[in-house]
Amino acid sequence: MGKPKKMTLQGIAIIILMFSIISCGAVYYFYFFTPKNSLELYQAISFAKDFEEAQKLTIKGYEDHFKKEDFDYINKLGRNAISVSQFTAFEYDEKTYLVMTTPGTEKLKILAVEELPKDIREYFRKISPRN
Repeated sequence: MGKPKKMTLQGIAIIILMFSIISCGAVYYFYFFTPKNSLELYQAISFAKDFEEAQKLTIKGYEDHFKKEDFDYINKLGRNAISVSQFTAFEYDEKTYLVMTTPGTEKLKILAVEELPKDIREYFRKISPRN
């Protein structure tokens, strides 16, 4: 049997280069091709070629929460959203606050904070992923 070959400096450099290219490609894809705020999400849905492409934006297991009828309404030719808003819900034991933030900005800024009425709080609790 022959001796195992030693890795040359050139071989190590090629492996490091390949690892760097793959890593940079993943970071590039994540940074440029995944929506990071409500405005980018709206654009991704609006420019999707078909429902299947838009469906890729949902988390696995939650596909039923985004229906084809919703996609068709959003993408109807000549229809544009009047506004695109971005909200975050802070839920506590007895209260839920809805925080409206700036869509499409690098850093979130608060536009408004409102305590949700009980009926709206219950509505959001029903559609929450924890159920």
